[in-house]
Amino acid sequence: MSTHFPFTAVVGQEDLQLALLLNAVAPNIGGVLVRGEKGTAKSTAVRALSALLPEVRVVSGCRFSCDPDSPDPSCPDGPHESVASGPRPARMVELPVGASEDRLVGALDIERALAEGVKAFEPGLLAAAHRGILYVDEVNLLHDHLVDLLLDAAAMGASYVEREGVSVRHAARFLLVGTMNPEEGELRPQLLDRFGLTVEVAASRETDQRVEVVRRRLAYDDDPAGFAAQWAGEEASVRQRVVAARELLPRVRLGDGALRQIAATCAAFEVDGMRADIVMARTATALAAWAGRTDVLAEDVRQAALLALPHRRRRNPFDAPGLDEDKLDQTLEESSESSESSESSGSSGDDDPDPDGPGGGGGQPSPDAGPQDGDGGAAASEGGESEGAGAGAGEQTPARAAEPFRTRMLSVDGIGEGAAGRRSRARTEHGRTTGARRPQDALTKLHLAATVQAAAPHQRVRGRSGPGLVLRRDDLRQAVREGRESNLVLFVVDASGSMAARQRMSAVKGAVLSLLLDAYQRRDKVGLVTFRGAAAEVALPPTSSVDAAAARLESLPTGGRTPLAAGLLRAHEVLRVERLRDPSRRPLLVVVTDGRATGGPEPVALAGRAARLFAAEGVASVVVDCESGPVRLGLAGRLAGELGGTAVTLDELRADSIAGLVRDVRGMSRRAA
Repeated sequence: MSTHFPFTAVVGQEDLQLALLLNAVAPNIGGVLVRGEKGTAKSTAVRALSALLPEVRVVSGCRFSCDPDSPDPSCPDGPHESVASGPRPARMVELPVGASEDRLVGALDIERALAEGVKAFEPGLLAAAHRGILYVDEVNLLHDHLVDLLLDAAAMGASYVEREGVSVRHAARFLLVGTMNPEEGELRPQLLDRFGLTVEVAASRETDQRVEVVRRRLAYDDDPAGFAAQWAGEEASVRQRVVAARELLPRVRLGDGALRQIAATCAAFEVDGMRADIVMARTATALAAWAGRTDVLAEDVRQAALLALPHRRRRNPFDAPGLDEDKLDQTLEESSESSESSESSGSSGDDDPDPDGPGGGGGQPSPDAGPQDGDGGAAASEGGESEGAGAGAGEQTPARAAEPFRTRMLSVDGIGEGAAGRRSRARTEHGRTTGARRPQDALTKLHLAATVQAAAPHQRVRGRSGPGLVLRRDDLRQAVREGRESNLVLFVVDASGSMAARQRMSAVKGAVLSLLLDAYQRRDKVGLVTFRGAAAEVALPPTSSVDAAAARLESLPTGGRTPLAAGLLRAHEVLRVERLRDPSRRPLLVVVTDGRATGGPEPVALAGRAARLFAAEGVASVVVDCESGPVRLGLAGRLAGELGGTAVTLDELRADSIAGLVRDVRGMSRRAA
């Protein structure tokens, strides 16, 4: 049996530990989303939490963990009447990113259901997590259809499996804990709101603390059991405190003053809906119980806001999450003053912060949102479109991007088989049914009409005598469905001197930012290649983090010659490597340039040969023509022809442009049907 790293031995992650413990005290808070860079003990702390949860009593032999005091009347293993029960440790169930739908919700034997009318059901991970913890590592990489199932289960407290008129339902109430690295992409807003609390974690920059982290990890790796034994006393103490806080929780008083502070805070930060108010109230109550108090103080409300609101406040897609703590303090102070005239209990707690109370107020404040974008680059240098001789010649400070706009949809022709998304047509597990085929592996989506049609000619030979249909495994047909896939959108951006006019570069960055926003909404992976001076560089390898691409774009300098061929060749290499890593994801190449090519021998001819590599491989491409002025050379259009793609101007890129209908990119990959 494996020994987890002790929860109390985790160093320097007090906010994370507090958020997890508050959910252990009050599971109805709704779980925790842990955001942070890799190697910050996110998974370690979550896996260690289950050892601190009290045992649960379950009906003996029930695969769905029914509570013997109130068994689920719809339990597939029920009814449970006068049955034996016993305690067991609380479970922590891990949901792999690549899990199938059947693995999550359970599998129904369709063949037996149709032929015999028997609900033969094998429970999934949602059933195993009932009354425990459902842990999703890298939750932001979870497929959309699994996210939808999680949303349904979290909202209804039950899981439903329905196929061709056969329905199975069971209870599924669990503590949802997810971890994610924001550099790999953000979560859909619907799932983000389902997490009660959020915590930002980062590695300590203090030498002593980092030394202690390494020392404890090495000691654990050398002797896991011995290390756990050293921390057994602290673990037992925290476990007892969780039990005591749970018992105290029903007696905690949430006064009108605290409620007004909660409501005023949620209104001030313009959160959507009322879930934030409810979660804040539950969190503040749990904080008081954790501190051993029966009254909610202002410090509890403040800490609850820092945990419950950063992921719910209204923000632009590329803004970092977080709260303005000065605004939070001002809001709490104003709401406290307004309630003093109507309350005489004096329970706001502003004058009695109780800093020495056991865990009172919930510990350290959450990390701030990080530095905000300043006005760097606002002091624009005068510069036309002259090009220097090298990378540093004529370099200008980065221009700020213009305001993003809604773009036209760019898609890849043909039908792919990539990860589910919202851009190009693809064969997917979800979508409209377009046909049927024999199942290659396990049957997931039955095509009922095709199955009956396949079985009907053989009924007499099989000796059918009753009303039931005699089925064989070979009769089953899998439904073929068509939906939308996500793509790899690789941006190749010209940052040379010919693009360096500040007004033009600002418009170009605004256009790319708009396309990045579109990629974010369509669940694409993105990459960024830039070229200027004498070479090209991969500013951002393919990733699901559109935020990272936007940050790279904002700081992009300009100047120098235009090595267009180098940019295209570097992009070709990026796509080659990515094709090996993810062969089912089709690429979409977006070249942002005025089409000029300078520097080196025969730069125009070399750029043409590089472009034809993409055309030969059928890579879908589009050129965003950034040429301006009364005299237009049409170089970007010529480049689009070499690529086998199409060209659009900055004006035509706008969705509200009158330039034409939605454009599908010419060309398709070899994998398109």
